[in-house]
Amino acid sequence: MTTQATVYVSNTCPYCTMMTNYLDEQEITYETINVSQDPEAGKRLVKTTGQMGVPQTKLNDVWILGFDPEGIQKALRGESQ
Repeated sequence: MTTQATVYVSNTCPYCTMMTNYLDEQEITYETINVSQDPEAGKRLVKTTGQMGVPQTKLNDVWILGFDPEGIQKALRGESQ
């Protein structure tokens, strides 16, 4: 199974950096969407998840809120949150 990840971040979010660094360490490829630079993406994110904060990571169709290494590992194993 190919791992598919998208990380929603903002310019001033230290937890976003922690999340992307963690994904790099785990050798998980991901797409980054910066909601500071793309407000429409931010609106779609809130509509989809009901959450306003970042980081929010969609990994194999599982949403992980915040910097949550355990959530990442669960999603990799195919477990839901």
